[in-house]
Amino acid sequence: MTHSVLLAEDDRPIRTALERALTLEGYQVTAVADGIQALAAAHRERPDVILLDVMMPGIDGLQVCQVLRAEQDRTPILMLTARVETADRIAGLDAGADDYVVKPFEVEEVFARLRALLRRTTAGSVPEDGGAAAGSGGDGNEAAEGPYDPRVADSGVVEAADLRIDGPSRRAWRGERELELTRTEFELLELLARNAGIVLDHSTIYDRIWGYDFGPGSKNLAVYVGYLRRKVDVPGSRPLIHTVRGVGYVLRED
Repeated sequence: MTHSVLLAEDDRPIRTALERALTLEGYQVTAVADGIQALAAAHRERPDVILLDVMMPGIDGLQVCQVLRAEQDRTPILMLTARVETADRIAGLDAGADDYVVKPFEVEEVFARLRALLRRTTAGSVPEDGGAAAGSGGDGNEAAEGPYDPRVADSGVVEAADLRIDGPSRRAWRGERELELTRTEFELLELLARNAGIVLDHSTIYDRIWGYDFGPGSKNLAVYVGYLRRKVDVPGSRPLIHTVRGVGYVLRED
């Protein structure tokens, strides 16, 4: 199956190189040079995935992302950014992006992240297994398959502590407060909630959510967990998402 990619990048050499590489990889590519063209192309082409540079003249990548999400456009968005600070990456996630790659990057990493986003999309809006690629879980950690729990109803609703997650509608609540989550944040929270009380290691989470382990040097997971905590573990509430140093993360009510 040929997937369509909208590539928005104002740097001509990078845009040309990525367009050529993506085309050789088998993607159908629409390449544009700024945010205004990106919005027009997104409305016109309805691509399967968007590759969006943050820094562009006029309307930047963050604004493009915000506009699309405000229009309820859930097309997966992979941000390209030269900004390496965590706060800058969080800004992209807050705008509604699903993932990001920091410049300079290896084109194979871009391909891997695009494949992961497309797998999650074609598998369904929210896979019942929390976003796993078929046949994943190679490290033998069976906990990520999700133990039987009577709190998980046939309707796809998951309850853990005072969290309630409705998979089919992609909505989540802590107590009476509804959480505003991006696609990746939702899938990460659902995975942790389905395995409440079980420590999931970094490799398992990467494999289940992204379908690809970005290695021990990646800060991708830590950024997402940190941002998810800001939405779930607000001041005054009992923390639910815990770090198990050197291993991974667990959702539990201490």
